[in-house]
Amino acid sequence: MDFELNEEQQTIRDSILKLCARFDDSYWLEKDRHGGFPEEFHAAIAQAGWLGIAMPEAYGGAGLGITEAAILLEAIAESGAAMSGASAIHMNIFGLQPVVVFGSDEQKARMLPPLIAGADKACFAVTEPNIGLNTTALMTRAEKHGDRYIVTGEKIWISTAQVANKILLLARTTPRANVKRKTDGLTLFYTDFHRGEGIEVREIEKLGRKAVDSNMLFINGMEIPEADRIGAEGDGFKSILHGMNPERILIAAEAVGIGRAALRKAAAYAKERIVFDRPIGQNQGIAHPLARCWMEVEAAYLMVMRAADAYDRGKECGVEANSAKYLAAEAAFHACETAVMTLGGMGYAKEYHVERYLREALIPRIAPISPHMIMNFIAERVLGLPKSY
Repeated sequence: MDFELNEEQQTIRDSILKLCARFDDSYWLEKDRHGGFPEEFHAAIAQAGWLGIAMPEAYGGAGLGITEAAILLEAIAESGAAMSGASAIHMNIFGLQPVVVFGSDEQKARMLPPLIAGADKACFAVTEPNIGLNTTALMTRAEKHGDRYIVTGEKIWISTAQVANKILLLARTTPRANVKRKTDGLTLFYTDFHRGEGIEVREIEKLGRKAVDSNMLFINGMEIPEADRIGAEGDGFKSILHGMNPERILIAAEAVGIGRAALRKAAAYAKERIVFDRPIGQNQGIAHPLARCWMEVEAAYLMVMRAADAYDRGKECGVEANSAKYLAAEAAFHACETAVMTLGGMGYAKEYHVERYLREALIPRIAPISPHMIMNFIAERVLGLPKSY
């Protein structure tokens, strides 16, 4: 079993870190202060061809796997971009896997190349205000009228909806009361997204990641052509499952990157900060917590790579993907908290960046699934314990 990156994977990592050096901590600090989508960063990633890293070569992608996508996003987060940089391209890398798997040849030829080239930006609309993780209970309706669907409902925590021109939307086409299984009757669409045309977008002010907006969507009469339906009507839940494990793996990789960035800052400070005529890193009270965090982050990284490898080989990887997400998120948060405490008062200052890392490290702890639901999943699926919800 080889845990080292192969030559191609190492080249990907080195190339991304080199590109990200153009967008240093000062760039992301400015975005954190004033907001605004990181257009320059997104354009640079697209121009270098990285948006299509896990997309088929036939449509302009690189044809690589989720393993390589995880390496890419980990490096972006590790560069200091944290979730602000990773989230700017995260959806575009994994989000259209349902189109790759279930889309027609015409749909793939129409939908994938603009996304890969960076001409399109997509948002992902599944979560609803009163539904949370109970996806099969979602209430947004898509009613068919001729060759179009009319959509009504609400969505929440929709990233990049202020800048996206495309939307991947899950809606119910058959009332829940009329289906045999609760997973039936949901339909997936990938279509044009026009703010103000049957859809109102309200940005949510939040703790961190100001560069990448989060939003509430109020949908009233949005029209979607039948040609933009992905897969068969009513099979949407099955379709989005093809994006869930990759999403957890990539979020976990991003968390590893944040943890590594925080530890790099903290270790550098601990070597330079002199108190009582010695660097504070010489004190075990400083050194040991940082060492423990390094081990936690690197252990989580191994689970990320195990999960990504299993996915790319077509194996069932729900346990590994969820475990990677849990372990990486907890390790990243612990590393960022320890970095802030290592810097002391300076850790609380924005100019030293670790407080930004700490705020953004909360995202992989919360999304796309809570740590509590992951523990429920592991308890039930691995340990065989009774379902608790």
